Amino acid sequence: QVRFVQSGGGLVQPGGSLTLSCEVFGDIFSFLVIDWYRQAPGKQRELVASITPGSGTVYQDSVKGRFTLSRDHMKKTAYLQMNSLKPEDTAVYYCNARDIRTRIPLDSWGQGTQVTVSS
Repeated sequence: QVRFVQSGGGLVQPGGSLTLSCEVFGDIFSFLVIDWYRQAPGKQRELVASITPGSGTVYQDSVKGRFTLSRDHMKKTAYLQMNSLKPEDTAVYYCNARDIRTRIPLDSWGQGTQVTVSS
């Protein structure tokens, strides 16, 4: 079993910064591609960024240049650093993962953390 525990989030003014954490409980962290999703009220959940076991990253155009992914293999934690936040970034953010060996997403998710960008 693999579980995700998220931390971070909160209320920030436009242009501000927040960092989200996703700690992975399990023994396969080194095999996981970590995916970050977000879902705003009344909207579909969308993938925003991914980081591979080798720390390769992919960002959606809407966050490219503002968000930065990283991971700490000793702490088994993935981080999403969010800078220059905009009101349209307001959403619940979730972490999930895919096992690089099977390419199948895991069936558990982080509990989600609210990010609100407002003046």
